[in-house]
Amino acid sequence: MDAAPSLAPAAVELVSLTKRFAQGAPAVDNINLRIASGSYCCLLGPSGCGKSTTLRMIAGHESVTSGDILLENRNITQLPAAARGTAMMFQSFALFPHLSALDNVAFSLKMKGMPKVERQIQAANLLDRVAMGHLAQRKPGELSGGQQQRVALARALITQPRVLLLDEPLSALDPFLRIQMRAELRRWQKELGLTFIHVTHSQEEAMALADTMVVMNHGLIEQVGSPHEIYNAPATEFIARFMGGHNVIDTGNGKIAVRNDHMLIAPSEPTAWASGIAGMGATITDVEYQGTYVLLGLDAQTATGPTGVSVMLPEATFAQRPYALNESVHLSWHAAHALRA
Repeated sequence: MDAAPSLAPAAVELVSLTKRFAQGAPAVDNINLRIASGSYCCLLGPSGCGKSTTLRMIAGHESVTSGDILLENRNITQLPAAARGTAMMFQSFALFPHLSALDNVAFSLKMKGMPKVERQIQAANLLDRVAMGHLAQRKPGELSGGQQQRVALARALITQPRVLLLDEPLSALDPFLRIQMRAELRRWQKELGLTFIHVTHSQEEAMALADTMVVMNHGLIEQVGSPHEIYNAPATEFIARFMGGHNVIDTGNGKIAVRNDHMLIAPSEPTAWASGIAGMGATITDVEYQGTYVLLGLDAQTATGPTGVSVMLPEATFAQRPYALNESVHLSWHAAHALRA
């Protein structure tokens, strides 16, 4: 008899993990998850979905009500944070304002009693690795947001963790720097070969960074998959709406989800329908120029009444036939592009 196929090695495994606070529904409700070793995993969801609580339980900063947390098959559920083999990067970076970048990075080694020269050599090497060696003597207040993040990353890495935990690490940065820093995070993760678990509420950020996305809602995991899988085949109506770029439409025979770049728009209803195409009337309520494309907002006449939908048109297509506010149009889609929501 053949042996059962083995699963890919997991850096972190959550087994029936639950967190209940004093009142109300569980913050995290009996979730199970395997995060592959050496992968970049993003926990994604709206505020209050349980993603940060999950991260804090993995880190050891939040107690577990029931269930287990395994790191490389070692049960770490009851271990103190410092003994787990994880390190955490916080949203605020949490750097000591009175210490230099070098001393911030070396601080945990100082607490372990490592001699000053040795710990400063290790800290200097890590600052060099994140391109901050030339600013080692500056204090946090003398550094930009991106520079502070590099220092925070070096400080987390000096403990030689097996898993790096990142709690909304880009949310404090301006939009341009956020894009730059997420590229650097991805590069560092690949170079270091570590497992990164990153909490975010930004769909764009998760899709740009993750090998694996874990979409959470009301303390539950709704879907796990690659960014391509989750965007192109959302498992639930919630995911289709939350990920954006999808229209959830009631056809009278159930709800479907159609990507806004798969929607077809015409000035009037066609006199003859092509095979496999369905549609409905709509009125344009918004026109947004987005550079390479134009995003149209519409009120569509669905089986249950007016519903807001969006259509993404390439800039060149819109230029050939512009649409105006309050214009009546007809929307359609190919059946192959309609997913059951």
